[in-house]
Amino acid sequence: MNRRSVLRTLGPLLATGGVGGCLERLPTQSAAATPTPVDLSGTKTDDQGGMVIGRHGGPNGQIFYADNRPRGHDNPAWFHTLTFGLFPYYFEHERLGWEARVIYVTDYSTVDFTVSTADKRPVMPAPTAPETFGLATEVTFVAHSDVNGGMGPALIPFSDQADVSRFIDAYGGERLTFEEITPVFINQYTGA
Repeated sequence: MNRRSVLRTLGPLLATGGVGGCLERLPTQSAAATPTPVDLSGTKTDDQGGMVIGRHGGPNGQIFYADNRPRGHDNPAWFHTLTFGLFPYYFEHERLGWEARVIYVTDYSTVDFTVSTADKRPVMPAPTAPETFGLATEVTFVAHSDVNGGMGPALIPFSDQADVSRFIDAYGGERLTFEEITPVFINQYTGA
């Protein structure tokens, strides 16, 4: 069994056990109270932009809220892009007083992936299975790489630092933590 297979199997268990105390901007939750990622396959549409999740390439995400829920369905809010969907939604709803319990993003360290080409630009796949998600606060995001997401500039998450290094060696970019992704950064990165 290879490392990615082990991570795929153990990832959700490790994620629920390792949440307490690691979330600086998010409240601390006990492992028993922490929801696990859901499957985003099928016809689920992005809560920020309405695009079908999984069809457009790049990392996906989901946010579980404490006392609120997205319009039209129960938690979590789900997204087909982090740069144009998850983070703008998170920051907007944070300003409205919504408390995020946990945020999950695609963790490419748990996925055997191939970078494909669309419109002459490298694009990441868009896995939607629950075991492909990791805690947003525990991954390293690669920004400013040559690889796109579903709508352009992507934030590519990895939980393994060796995977981050290999990706940057192949496609360029810079490392960011969850805390370094701010509304100002997102506005500059997306050209908003």
